[in-house]
Amino acid sequence: MSKVYYTEDHEWIRVEDGKEGTVGITDFAQAQMGDVVFVELPPVGTVLTQGEQAAVVESVKAASELYAPVSGTVVAVNPDLPDAPGTVNEDPQGEGWFFRLALTQPNELADLMDQDAYEVFVAEAGESAG
Repeated sequence: MSKVYYTEDHEWIRVEDGKEGTVGITDFAQAQMGDVVFVELPPVGTVLTQGEQAAVVESVKAASELYAPVSGTVVAVNPDLPDAPGTVNEDPQGEGWFFRLALTQPNELADLMDQDAYEVFVAEAGESAG
């Protein structure tokens, strides 16, 4: 059974077996960005530390960084994103995934939010922005 965790920077990681996770941006993040026109993914084999810049997403509005939600080694990237960056808008938490990490510090997942906590976080952020 997989479990999804969220960061305050609006990244998600879906962990299947406690050893590997798939990473992307949330629906909230893609909606804020607008139409995604370019994605730069990390090379397979890149070693990332939690919070380190891992990828770049450019939209019609701005360029943003995607940060590693936990520490690990990139074991795969989404081969479709460079040619079809709009997939991030269409299915941000499905086919619009960015990369997969082999977790080196699975205990860092405890620093992240579950879906309920993330929904509260987004709602509160919306209220403070309004």
